[in-house]
Amino acid sequence: MAQQFYVSPEQVMKDRADFARKGIARGKSVVVLSCIDGIALVAENPSPTLHKIGEIYDRIAFAAVGKYNEFESLRQAGVRYADVRGYSYDRVDVTARGLASVYAQSLGSVFTAEQKPFEVELAVAEVGERQGQDHIFRLNFDGSISDESGFLAMGGKADLVQAVLERLWTSGASLGQALRWAVSALEAPRKDAASAGNPVAAPLAAPLLEVAVLDRNATRVRGSHRAFRRLTDAQVAEQLTSKQHDAENN
Repeated sequence: MAQQFYVSPEQVMKDRADFARKGIARGKSVVVLSCIDGIALVAENPSPTLHKIGEIYDRIAFAAVGKYNEFESLRQAGVRYADVRGYSYDRVDVTARGLASVYAQSLGSVFTAEQKPFEVELAVAEVGERQGQDHIFRLNFDGSISDESGFLAMGGKADLVQAVLERLWTSGASLGQALRWAVSALEAPRKDAASAGNPVAAPLAAPLLEVAVLDRNATRVRGSHRAFRRLTDAQVAEQLTSKQHDAENN
């Protein structure tokens, strides 16, 4: 009979975590920022169809990095959860915190019980009536969850991107300013690679970005309870080239 090799539970968990982190690190970054106009979700993603950002419910959005088939299945499960809960109870009972808890349970179960963990990192955002009421939750591959204040960065070189956001982000900025901050943060890994002697990559123009916003005033401006809207390349380019700033940022 072949001898069974013993592997400690700690080593198994460490190997799974390292495997998931390597898969996530290969993905391009995603940034989520709160601003005066709502919550901006910005991803480096040249594909026009394979979205990293999506709508979940009225005022809730989803962003992800990692393996597309895995986070897309989670997004669809979140939509089903939100629809059933909103229909069974009330629309206001569907919250980002409740959805994040469901995602945390699913990710944690897969990480501990399945042979291969999900190679994904998720963000769930809910826009409030005021900027101080916005909620942004980060969910890791192991089911751990954190409530972020104002912004977050996920994916490859997330530490570099997060550091730029920590330096730039302030409350009360306009949507255009938030998008410019997001692009500056997403370009940080490219600049870091260039400083190390690697070929300089082209700047992140609108066609290389996937951008959506949870509009804080969707009901008043558009007459819709659905706050999520995608920005076209032309709209993104207009925001990025605009020189108009809020008084708070002058």
